[in-house]
Amino acid sequence: MTGVHSDDEILRAAAAWVWFPRGSEQEKSALQLVRYPERFGGGVRASQVRSESDAAAVVDHAIGRTREWGATRLTFWTNPSDSPDLEDEFRRRGAVHEDTVTVFARPIPGDPIEVPADASAEVVRTLEQVREVDLVNVPVWEQHPLDEAGLQEELNEVTAALDAREGARVLARLDGKPVSTGGCTVVDGFVRLWGAATLAECRGRGAYRAVLAERLRVGAEFGATTALVKGRVSTSAPILARAGFTQYGDERSYVLTV
Repeated sequence: MTGVHSDDEILRAAAAWVWFPRGSEQEKSALQLVRYPERFGGGVRASQVRSESDAAAVVDHAIGRTREWGATRLTFWTNPSDSPDLEDEFRRRGAVHEDTVTVFARPIPGDPIEVPADASAEVVRTLEQVREVDLVNVPVWEQHPLDEAGLQEELNEVTAALDAREGARVLARLDGKPVSTGGCTVVDGFVRLWGAATLAECRGRGAYRAVLAERLRVGAEFGATTALVKGRVSTSAPILARAGFTQYGDERSYVLTV
């Protein structure tokens, strides 16, 4: 797919976006269920509801499958295209609203993003760079650090995506110190921007913008014409709005202990 994407195409692309971490399990039936590995906090993520059953029955199924996997935390992400809509049913059962992201898109390359002189970004290609990425991700996402085998697996995934021109991992530095990272994946003419993380003490200095600009560059190089990102309202959303991205609605997450 090439050229300018319509609003409907952007909304469909956002609805189709789901992440399967390495080591996860997944099931697609009435809705998409993904059991996350403990490194990413465990639990089950639910999204993409497509069912003829009523909301109560779909939620019952999600709870049952979560328990079968031995998990106790079920996180549901809303989407305007869900059928049926489960948001009210999750609330009725005591689910707690945890997070909100805004769906943004913009054409690429588009207007350039201004990056401070002391901020730089690079595409990850080496084991040492993967190690530096982990030093950013662990404190930001509160996840377990990768062991040597995990670092090598991560490098293998990163280089395979690069070789196939399907995506990349980017690392940003401030005065040479690794402080921010993010990934991108090219799918059907869209470059999905995901996993952005910046060390708390280094925010507000342009590192995220450096990561953003480099991912847009890679996406354009790999044939994408539209960038798609889901930005947290409290962190990246204001930056994205200033960087020429247009808002296409919000998605909310609810957590239910089962």
